[in-house]
Amino acid sequence: MTAPTRTLGSLPLRPAAPRRRQAGSTPADLVLLLIGACFLLPLLWLILASLDAEAGHELKLPDRAGLDNFAAVLTPELLLRPLWNSVLLSGGTATVTVVAAVLAAYPLSRYRSRFNRRFMYTVLFGTCLPITAIMVPVYGLFVQLELLDSMTATIFFMATTTLPMAIWMTRNFMEGVPVSLEEAAWVDGASRMTALRTIVLPLMKQGLGVVFIFVFIQAWGNFFVPFVLLLSEARQPAAVSIFSFFGQHGAVAYGQLAAFSILYSLPVLVLYVIVARGGSGSFALSGAVRG
Repeated sequence: MTAPTRTLGSLPLRPAAPRRRQAGSTPADLVLLLIGACFLLPLLWLILASLDAEAGHELKLPDRAGLDNFAAVLTPELLLRPLWNSVLLSGGTATVTVVAAVLAAYPLSRYRSRFNRRFMYTVLFGTCLPITAIMVPVYGLFVQLELLDSMTATIFFMATTTLPMAIWMTRNFMEGVPVSLEEAAWVDGASRMTALRTIVLPLMKQGLGVVFIFVFIQAWGNFFVPFVLLLSEARQPAAVSIFSFFGQHGAVAYGQLAAFSILYSLPVLVLYVIVARGGSGSFALSGAVRG
């Protein structure tokens, strides 16, 4: 028997044919599951090892789960002071970078010149320089200027290393703000800096949040620069102090290392949640320009 057909006026309507599963999707799903397992297993080890007082490098359920590892690392010397140094270092780096990126991206976004493309490619080239290639002259410069073990000097240097990518990101977000809004502010007597502060920046605050998080995370996990430029233990961030869990002759305190790593990642997760909730909604400017 043929399937019944329905009619709409004089046109017959047939039932839609079932959608066929695309060939080759099962191998792709297996590959995705394998990739997901590669990320999931280390996280699972991190959680289980933090609850195991006798944790090792292998993945296993703890014989007796407890919070002894967290109690061992929750001290001012091991966790609190290094985390505070990380907050100062990463927050200062992100703040300086965002301010400098806004001031650099504004003329690149609003003024058209034949040198804009060349300048942007030069900035992009700055992101390709490995940090290890410039640390020797930077260390020599810090020694001559007597800036070693200075948190402020380290913040400004780390801001210069993240500034090129921040300029690219900020410029892309800024070009999404219509120039007509600034022109209306100029007609009302506002200066360019006033229009930037009151019109452009509020409309791209979600983009600025993305740039801030990007720079903050880059500085939060940076080990090499603070390790070289910050000599005293009292100023070293958590990314450097985590090295203290690796003892001599290959001895590693795996349980305390896992507990420290979990607590070390919490501030970044909290910052991400705060910015995500504060910038809820899509980065759109619908209704900002009257039709």
